[in-house]
Amino acid sequence: MSTDTFDVVIVGAGSVGLPTALFLAEQGITPLVIDQFASAGQGSNKAAIGGIRATHSSPAKIHLCLESLRIFSSWQQTYGDEIEWAQGGYTFVAYREKEERALKDLLKVQQRAGLNISWLERDEMRALVPALSTEGLRGGTYSPEDGSASPMMTAHAFYRRAVEKGAQFRFQERVTGLMRRRGMVVGVRTDKGGYATETVINAGGPWAKAVANMAGLDAPVVPDSHEAGITEPVAPFMTPMVVDIRPAEGSTNYYFYQHKPGGVVFCITPDPPIVGTDRRETSTYLPMIARRMVGLMPKLANIKVRRTWRGLYPMTPDGSPIIGRARELEGYIHAVGMCGQGYMLGPGVGRLLTRMLTDQETDADAITLKELSPYRAFAGAEALK
Repeated sequence: MSTDTFDVVIVGAGSVGLPTALFLAEQGITPLVIDQFASAGQGSNKAAIGGIRATHSSPAKIHLCLESLRIFSSWQQTYGDEIEWAQGGYTFVAYREKEERALKDLLKVQQRAGLNISWLERDEMRALVPALSTEGLRGGTYSPEDGSASPMMTAHAFYRRAVEKGAQFRFQERVTGLMRRRGMVVGVRTDKGGYATETVINAGGPWAKAVANMAGLDAPVVPDSHEAGITEPVAPFMTPMVVDIRPAEGSTNYYFYQHKPGGVVFCITPDPPIVGTDRRETSTYLPMIARRMVGLMPKLANIKVRRTWRGLYPMTPDGSPIIGRARELEGYIHAVGMCGQGYMLGPGVGRLLTRMLTDQETDADAITLKELSPYRAFAGAEALK
């Protein structure tokens, strides 16, 4: 029996694997995407809350997300699919001198990297988000070109367009090993067979470390759990995503926005991290974030919560992705450790990987790949992770 051969095998049909498959197929490269779940975007992708920002402290992440924003914002015009894109912007609010100083210091890095962002004084911030509590408000940063979209609608759109261009998918199939010969990738084994290829992209999300281990490599990616929720839809009353980076008992920060259909979507970063792959929602999450949100925006007190859920953030030691070719195994590429930002990073990463595989890398790509190299020191931490 002959073995099917593919130009590229992508492990994971999620936030990174789906756009990568589409952009490769558009370049005439035939990818096979293998995923353990029943359909596209059923891992961590469907747990994303839909925020898309280039407002980071890492120049590499800013560059990748600026490219993602261009793709999301032009998607309906380019491909014809409704993905609930809305350009509402992001605002990081400051109620203490500590946060004001930190956010202002980051402005230099962000603006130098090409991000459209500025500091708003107290009255300007209140004009932008009238529902904010004014007690102690000092101002905040505002990046108007950030936005949001529907992760599930986007996943379906990427999948459908990739299939149209010739990409192939195998769902409910688990990768069990990578075949190698003389230091090179030659194929992938699964629980249902095997496929010949000279290039494998690990886009395994929270399961990326296990995939890397199959290749005899390591990927310092450890998943932790984050909870999110959504309210009933209400009339529009806020435009940007609001992010409060003040730490409190049980959490380091939280963020929320009103998405296009009207519901308020919200999430919190737990402290200490909840390490592991447990995706069961808890009874402690909603009271914790409700107190913080209502304190920041009192009018939220009367909105009913529809549901909550829990997803996994594949974290790296410094809060930035790992992207690049493996030196130890020719043909193996890391595209892992998106740190809960795979939805916003994914299209930009997909374009970057496509340029890598078609010898179209730019000088900017080389800088990005150096910053996100699998062989970096992993020192420090991304300030707005």
